[in-house]
Amino acid sequence: MNQDVIITCAINGAADTARRSSNVPITPEQIANSVVEAWHAGAAIAHIHVRDPETTQGSRRVDLYAEVCERLRASDCDIIINLTAGMGGDLYIGPEENPTAFCPETDLVGGLERLIHIEQLKPEICTLDCGSLNFGDNNLVYVSTPDMLRLAAARIKELGVTVELEIFDTGNLWFALQMMKEGLLDDNAMFQLCQGIPWGAPPNLGILKGMVDMLPANTSWTAFALGRNQLPWVAQSALLGGHVRVGLEDNLYLEKGVLATNGQLVERSVNIIENMGARILSPSEARQKLRLRGTQ
Repeated sequence: MNQDVIITCAINGAADTARRSSNVPITPEQIANSVVEAWHAGAAIAHIHVRDPETTQGSRRVDLYAEVCERLRASDCDIIINLTAGMGGDLYIGPEENPTAFCPETDLVGGLERLIHIEQLKPEICTLDCGSLNFGDNNLVYVSTPDMLRLAAARIKELGVTVELEIFDTGNLWFALQMMKEGLLDDNAMFQLCQGIPWGAPPNLGILKGMVDMLPANTSWTAFALGRNQLPWVAQSALLGGHVRVGLEDNLYLEKGVLATNGQLVERSVNIIENMGARILSPSEARQKLRLRGTQ
């Protein structure tokens, strides 16, 4: 069991969840305020997406990321900023009779273009989604090819930003380990094992254990699962030696029928971990543990 646990709060994501819960932060001010709430509750890392304030949908606008970062850096909140670099991979295949007539919702750019805000804002951590995936039941495919990944991984390493490798299935992990062998990743690369996203790895403890067993020794890793499995996965991850992730990106409810805030989800995870006899790391302790830039 991991006795020194880092809590990541995934603040808002990019899915169409704002219509289901008014607690999902939309504007940069709301996002920054929600990060501070999660920090007060015990989160050491904030994983952040931005959204178009008009449509509430996920966005790649650098000015929105910049405003969130400026607000956080101007506050007394010392939480570790982890910006997504996964936006720009959405390919909506056209209808059966013309699949190459991609739907207007498609937002597909190259691996390096997905990093523009990372280059400008230099967060301590950014994510890299380590493979393509049938995303849900319709014609959405998330595209992240080996060539895209190699280019992006090398650029993130150049920038001195710690990479969090988003692993949605076992093949994603296989390729992430291949990039490690090729020298494309720094030795403090983090692994995020993501379960329950249709149609990636299901929320199955045996599969989680199998992926953990594939990781190199002394690797920093976190696991999470969607929806009702989010809080049980806090315990599962810590018991297997990992850190934990909660937040409104992955789950909107504190319990059945009760909408949560990010702060409440972090508080609940703190209770679970401390009741198991482990300790929650502060942002400064997490920086040392993860050997982030300036602390190595």
